Amino acid sequence: MSKFGAAAIAAFATLALAQPAQADVLDNFQIKFGVSGVLPDENGDPIDVSISDEVVPSLQIEYFFNDNVSAELLCCVATHDVTAASGAIDLGEVTHFPPTVTLKYRWTDFGRFEPYVGAGVNFTAFIDSEPPAGRHVEYDSSVGPALQAGVDYRLNEHWGLNFDVRRIWINTDVTISGDINATDEVDINPWVVSTAIAYRF
Repeated sequence: MSKFGAAAIAAFATLALAQPAQADVLDNFQIKFGVSGVLPDENGDPIDVSISDEVVPSLQIEYFFNDNVSAELLCCVATHDVTAASGAIDLGEVTHFPPTVTLKYRWTDFGRFEPYVGAGVNFTAFIDSEPPAGRHVEYDSSVGPALQAGVDYRLNEHWGLNFDVRRIWINTDVTISGDINATDEVDINPWVVSTAIAYRF
C-alpha cells in the first residue's frame, strides 16, 4: 500500500475514534442502492489503451458522526472491454473491485436538499482478466485518492434520492505475455456518476 493510502486510512480511523456519534443525531446510518456509470479517462504509457464505459449496480454505506460530517463506502464491481494500440491489440475483458472510502461534509440549511463534498481513498483490485486465447494479461492493484460531490434529496425522515459524482485516480502496471510480450503503465482515472435510492436508519 502506498504512503498516501496508509495515511488516509489512519486519518479516517482516528476521526472515527475521536468523534463518536452524538446522542442528538437520530439516524446514524444510511444505505443507498442504485446504479453507477464508470467512465474511464484512460491513458497508457508507452502504449495507448481504450477502456469501455460501463453502467453497474452499486451500493453506498454511510455513517454520520454528526449532522454535517459522515464517512461513506462505495462498492461496486465492473467489467470493461480493453484494447491497446488504437484497437490493434485486443486485451479482452477485465473485472475490478474498487471500494472507495470518503469523508464527507454536508450542508443542511437548504430544506430537503442536502449538498455535500467529500475526499478519501480508493483501493482497486483487479479480480479477473479474460484476454483472447494465447494471451495473458495481468493488472497490478492500485491505491489512490478520490474526490466527490453530490446531493441527497430527503423525501421524508428515512427515504431519499441521491445523485453523486466521483473522480477516482487509479493507476496500474499491465503485463502482457504470450503471443505478445509488453508492459504498460495505465492511468484509468474514472469519473463515477451514481444515482440511488437512499434509506437512513
